[in-house]
Order: sequence, then C-alpha cells, then structure tokens
Amino acid sequence: MNLKKLIESVPNFSEGRREEVVKEIVKMAEETDNVWVFDWSMDKDHNRSVITIVGDPEGVSEAIFKMSKKAVELIDLRHHTGEHPRMGSVDVIPFIPIRGSTMEECIEISKKVGKRIGEELKVPVYLYEKSATTPLRENLADIRKGEFEGFFEKIKLPEWAPDFGPSEVHPTAGVVAVGAREYLIAFNVNLGTKDLKIAENIAKAVRNSSGGYRFVKAIGVDLKEKGIVQVSMNMTNYKKSPLHRVFETIRIEAERYGVPIVGSEIIGMIPMDAIIQTYKFYLRIDDLSSDKVIENKLLDKISEF
Repeated sequence: MNLKKLIESVPNFSEGRREEVVKEIVKMAEETDNVWVFDWSMDKDHNRSVITIVGDPEGVSEAIFKMSKKAVELIDLRHHTGEHPRMGSVDVIPFIPIRGSTMEECIEISKKVGKRIGEELKVPVYLYEKSATTPLRENLADIRKGEFEGFFEKIKLPEWAPDFGPSEVHPTAGVVAVGAREYLIAFNVNLGTKDLKIAENIAKAVRNSSGGYRFVKAIGVDLKEKGIVQVSMNMTNYKKSPLHRVFETIRIEAERYGVPIVGSEIIGMIPMDAIIQTYKFYLRIDDLSSDKVIENKLLDKISEF
C-alpha cells in the first residue's frame, strides 16, 4: 500500500443488533486489497454500526461499494427500529483526506462511488457536505429529515430529486448520503438518569441549531438496555468546538438537574490532535504536541520507505 496517499471512510449502517450481519459487511472491506479496517462497532439501542476503513483511494472506493452492496442485500429497513435517525441500509458514506490526499480528490471519489451505487444497486444517492450540489444538501440532517418512512413522499419533490440513481426509494434499502468532509468525531456522553427530557434539554444547550456550539449536532437518546439516557453528538469541527469545552458545558448543565455524568464514548476513530487538545486542557501540559507522540514519528519514518 502507498502510505503517502491515504483516505479514510466511515460508513454508517442501519444494523446494530445482528452481529453476524455486521461481520459480513466488515468482511467485504477486509477482503479488499490496499484497505485496512481500523475499527468497527455496533450499538443495540441506536441499532447502528460504524466501520472505519483507511487505504489508497482505489481500494477504499472498491471496499465501500462492496460493503454497500452487502448491506443492501442483508438489511431491510421495513423491519428496522432504533434510537438513531436513519434513511438507508447504508445510511451515510463520508470520504476524508488523511495523508497526501486533498478534499477535492475526496469529492471526486464520492461522486464516482455515489454514481456506481445509484446505477448498480438502484439506491438513490444524495451528495452531501463538501460534495453537495445545492446548499440544501450540505447538512446531513436536512437530507435525513423524514427518515426512511418519509422519503417515499419526499423524493417526489423537485428539490429532493436524487443526484444519482432511480427517482424512487429502494423498497428495503432506502436512500444513502455520500460525500466528502473533514474529520467528524461521534462523541456521546451518558447521564445517570432515565429522564430523557433532561438529555434532550442538555442536547439543546450544546447544539448549534438551538444556540449552542457552532460545530456541534446533538440529540437526546434513551438507552433502554442500559437504563440511562445519553447526549449523542456529532462534532463536525473539533478545532473550533473542542471536545473538552462541550464536555464541560454538558457537565455544568447536568449538575443543574442533579444528574451525574456516568461515562462517555467515542464511536469510530478520533484524530490525534483532538486527544492532544483534550489532554492539554485537563493535564495543563503547555508544550504537548503531536511531535511528542512516538507513534506519529514512527509512521513518518515508515512512510519514507
């Protein structure tokens, strides 16, 4: 594999309860040349899985198509329920430049992969974020509004004609959003209460759309299996809306309700810079940087060969 030119993709699939199905999807990437599967996880309450793959552009593109094809075969949204909003068996496919690659290249990759999914799998495709063809489609939440059930009428509206694929929703696989974007951190904070309203109020306090942090999307989620609630977030720019600042706001808001934070989680992967940023804040390390992380130096040396 050419370590000097790498991209990442973090597809989300609407299956978090049948491990055998998720493993079949992961297998598609594992069997693709020049692709690494860095991480995969599944959540029963969200009924969703997130898979992180990294590799050269051609390998990642091929792996994503094969994973999408398998998801269309195995996941039927007519029988899907979960806390996380969804509109497709493969719900969203982002491409992110990592090393020696550019956002422009990832935009082109998203269009090629999206076109192939639309034509070969017969699933309507919407380009989002940096790949969006109209401002209406930049925000994933705007595309997903109405979810799978609502898309059968939504797709008939002229402004919601798909970018690729048929003009009818796939009967079992729905629709999919494909695009290029910057790093996104899926960050969830668990609260020691069963009161969903508290999680919803705190989510409202931190999310951009209701006056919170500019680069935070947040919802309150009921984790029935764990007997707690959660503030579930997508951090779309950790440099401008840092994790530690958002976490501290959630902690302060939770204290108002007499509710403790009982844990937090990262879904998928996280950039080293975000970890360093958080460490610097909590440990007061003034001169901490990525240059002091030995694994980063090792990777630089390996890529020289």
